[in-house]
Amino acid sequence: MATFGENLRRERELRGISLHEIAEVTKISVRFLKALEQDRFEILPGGIFRRTFLRQYAKHVGLDADRIVAEFLYTQGTETEPGPSQVRRFVVPPGTLPILAGLGLLVWLAFPWSGAARRDEPAASAASVPVSIPREHVYPPAARPEPIPVAAPEGGPSVSVQSKDDGLILTLAAKQDCWVSVSADGAPVLDRVLSAGETQTLEARGEIVLSVGNAGGLSFRVNDQPGVPLGKSGEVKKNIVITRQNLPTLIEEPPSAKPNSG
Repeated sequence: MATFGENLRRERELRGISLHEIAEVTKISVRFLKALEQDRFEILPGGIFRRTFLRQYAKHVGLDADRIVAEFLYTQGTETEPGPSQVRRFVVPPGTLPILAGLGLLVWLAFPWSGAARRDEPAASAASVPVSIPREHVYPPAARPEPIPVAAPEGGPSVSVQSKDDGLILTLAAKQDCWVSVSADGAPVLDRVLSAGETQTLEARGEIVLSVGNAGGLSFRVNDQPGVPLGKSGEVKKNIVITRQNLPTLIEEPPSAKPNSG
C-alpha cells in the first residue's frame, strides 16, 4: 500500500509538475518538499509549519488542502491540536482570594443598583467568532448555444437545429490513466485523473484550454470530428488552445482529403 508521501508524489507527477516549480511558487525549499514525498517528516520544522507546507503543496498541485492535512494528522497520530491538558492554567497565589472577595463586597455595597440593573438586562449568549468553512468550487456547465431556426420548405413545419458553429463540444477518451485539466471560456471545468476506458464530454461557447499529463494515453474529438494525436505516451502537454478559428489545424483530415502518393 502506498504511503502518504508516495501518494503526494504520484498526484504531482500525474500533473506534470516538478518540485522546482512548486518551490519557486511557494518558497518552500526543494529539500523540505522531498521530505514530504519521502515521509521524512522528522527533518521538517515542527508545529504549524508542517501543516502550512502541506496546504501550499496541495493548493499548487490542485488537491484538497483540508483533506491532505487531515490525512497527514491521521497518519501521524501524535500531531493534533493542543488538548485541555496542554493549555496553561492561571494559578491564584495563596491568600489572594479573601482579599478579592472583600473588594467585591465593597463594590457591591457601594453600587447596589448595578446588580439590579444587570438582572433586568437579557442574558446575551456568547457569540463565537464566525468560522468560514471553505466550500468546494462548483462551476456551472457551459451554456448550450441557442438553437438556430431553419426555414422549412413551403407548406412544411418550421424546425430548429443545434449549430456546432456556435460552440465547441469536446469529447475526451482515455486509453490509459491520464491527468486532464480543462478550462471552458476561462472557467475550470475538469481537473482530475481519467481512468483507462473513461470518457468525458465538455462544452464551451468560444474557447477550450486543454492540458494532459499523458498525451499518448488520451484521444479527443471536437464537434464530433476526430482530433490529431496529442503526443507520445507519458508526454506532458499544457495549454492546448481550441477555438473555432484554429479548429481545422487540430482535426484529422478525412482519408479522402489526403493527397494520393505516387
